[in-house]
Amino acid sequence: METITVANMTPAHVAALAALQPLVFPTLHADEHLKVAHFMNHLRLFPEGQFVAQANGKTIGSTSTMRMNFDFDHPQHSFLDIIDHGWLSGHNPRGEWLYGADMNVHPDYRRLGVGKTLYAARTRLVERLNLRGQIAGGMLPGYVNHADKMNIHEYCQRVVAGDLIDPTLTAQLKNGFRFVAVLYDYFINANGVYKAAALIVKDNLNHMPLAA
Repeated sequence: METITVANMTPAHVAALAALQPLVFPTLHADEHLKVAHFMNHLRLFPEGQFVAQANGKTIGSTSTMRMNFDFDHPQHSFLDIIDHGWLSGHNPRGEWLYGADMNVHPDYRRLGVGKTLYAARTRLVERLNLRGQIAGGMLPGYVNHADKMNIHEYCQRVVAGDLIDPTLTAQLKNGFRFVAVLYDYFINANGVYKAAALIVKDNLNHMPLAA
C-alpha cells in the first residue's frame, strides 16, 4: 500500500504539478490551467499556503492558496479574475480569508483521502494564522445530469439537502464547507453547466477577533 504524504510545495514539485493540470481538469479551458511559472510565483508570494501530495515520492496532487479580504455582499467573481490568471497577484499578507485557488488530485488516486488530507493542511494553516476561514469556488460536475430538470441554484440546494450527490460539492460539504451562492460565470469553459461554480466557505471556529 502506498504511503501518501502532504507537505509544503517546493520548486522541485512544480514541473510535475503543471503536467497534472490538464489531466485533472480536462473540462477547463487551457488558460485556466496553472503553469510552472504560476506555481513558482505562488511560492514567491505565499510559500506557507502551497501544499503538495505525494505517494511514495510521486507527486499526485496539490492545493494553491492566497490570503485576501472578501466582500460577501458582492460575491460574484470569475476564476481567472480572482487568481489574476494564475499569478495570485491579489494575495494580501494581511487578508482575513484563505482563498483556495486550486485543489487537484491525480485521477488514479481519488477516493483515497488525498483531497481530505490537503484540505486538512489548509485548515491547520487557517488556524495557525488565525484567519476567519477558507473560501473557494467549487466545480459542479454533477449538474450536467440534471440541467434539463432544474436550474443550477436549485441543484445546489438539493445537494446541500442531501437529495442529490455531486462528485465535488458533496465531498466539500463533508469536509466542513457550507454552500453560500452560485457563481454564475466562474469558468471560461463553454460547455454550459461548467461555467458555474459553488461559492463555498469553511469557517474557522477557533478564530479570535483581533483587538481594535
